[in-house]
Amino acid sequence: MFENLEIPSHLRPSDPRFGSGPSLIPVSYVQRLAETGPHLLGTSHRKAPIKNLVKEVQDGLRKYFNVPDDYSIVLGNGGATFLFDMIGLGMVEKKITHFTCGEFSQKWFKSSKSIPWIEAEERAVDFGQGITPENDPSADYIAITLNETSTGVQIDALPEVGPNTILGVDATSGGGQCPCDVSKTDFYFFSPQKVFASEGGLFVGIMSPKARERALKIAEDNSRYVPGIMNWKTCIENSDKNQTYNTPAISTLFFLNEQIKAMNTDGYENVQKESQRKADLVYGWAEQKSYLSPYISEQKYRSVAVATIDVDDKVDVNALLKVFEREKVVYGIDAYRKLGRNQLRIAMFHNITHADLEKLTQLISHCIESEL
Repeated sequence: MFENLEIPSHLRPSDPRFGSGPSLIPVSYVQRLAETGPHLLGTSHRKAPIKNLVKEVQDGLRKYFNVPDDYSIVLGNGGATFLFDMIGLGMVEKKITHFTCGEFSQKWFKSSKSIPWIEAEERAVDFGQGITPENDPSADYIAITLNETSTGVQIDALPEVGPNTILGVDATSGGGQCPCDVSKTDFYFFSPQKVFASEGGLFVGIMSPKARERALKIAEDNSRYVPGIMNWKTCIENSDKNQTYNTPAISTLFFLNEQIKAMNTDGYENVQKESQRKADLVYGWAEQKSYLSPYISEQKYRSVAVATIDVDDKVDVNALLKVFEREKVVYGIDAYRKLGRNQLRIAMFHNITHADLEKLTQLISHCIESEL
C-alpha cells in the first residue's frame, strides 16, 4: 500500500514537523542563537548573561500566565519525569492521589508508588477516556495531568482542594495552550519541549506560597532522605537568584525565552482561541471522513494541543508515514507506540500553523482516498 504514492507539491506543508515532542523549534530561533556568537554559549550559569536570561524567562512566564506576585517560578535540570520523583520525595507529606488517563499520568503515579514512606492512590480511567479530577480529603497532594500526550485527553476542570492540600498539575504537553488558571493551582510544571518550543532536560515550575512552604518544610526534615540534586530548598534558593543549581543547557533556555516572547505578543487568551480553531479543524476533518474518527469520543476531553485520530484498519498508517518521512514532507504523526492502534497523533502546538494543519489533513485524505 502506498508504494507508488506521489506527493502533490501544493499539499506540502511549509514545515514537516507535526510531532508531539520534541516540538517545532523555528529556524529563526537557531539563527538568533548563532548571532550571540561568543557572548552566551560557553558562559557560566553563575554569570550575568545567563542569570539575565533566566530572569527574562521567569518574568516572561509571570506576564504570560498572569502569575500572582507571591508565587515563585523555579527552574532546574532533569525535565518533568525527574520532577515526578522530586515531588514525591520532597512535596508530599503522607498521601498523594493521582488521576490517570494515559501513559504519562500513570508514569507519575508509578513514581509516587515506588516511594515507601508515602501512600499513593490511583484513580484511573481506561485509555481513550477523559477524567475530571476531584478533591480527596484524605490526601495532602492531588496530582493531575493537564494534557495526556499519549492519548490526547485534556482535563475539563480543576478541583478545589483544602488549605492543607497541594494541587499539582503536570502541564508538560499542554502548558501555555490548554486552558488553565495557574492561580488556581499550587504547582504547575512543564518541560519546554512541547508548546514552548525548546528542548528537553529542563523543568519549569510555578509554585504557590503553600507549595513553597511545604517543600521547604520537608527539605528541613533530616529524617527523610532526598538526593542533593532533588532538594527543594536548593532549587528554590537558586531560582530566587535567577539561576539553576547545576549547569543548564543554555540553548534550551534561549529557545524557551524566544518562544515566551513570541507567545506574549499574542497573549494567553488569543493563543487558546487559536488552539481551539486548529483543534476544530482537525477533529472536524476526522468526523467528516468515513475512514477516520476521533479517538476521544467526548468532546469536552479532546485536547487542543495533541489530537489522536483513529484510522480504518483497511489503511496501513505506518506504510503511509514511511512515505511521508522518506519524502521529508511530514514527521512525527505516528500513534503513541504503547497504544498499539492504527492511529494518527497530530500536535497542534503554537508554532504549527493552521494553514499547515489544513494542508496536512488534505494531504492525508488525498493519499488515503487514492488507495481506497
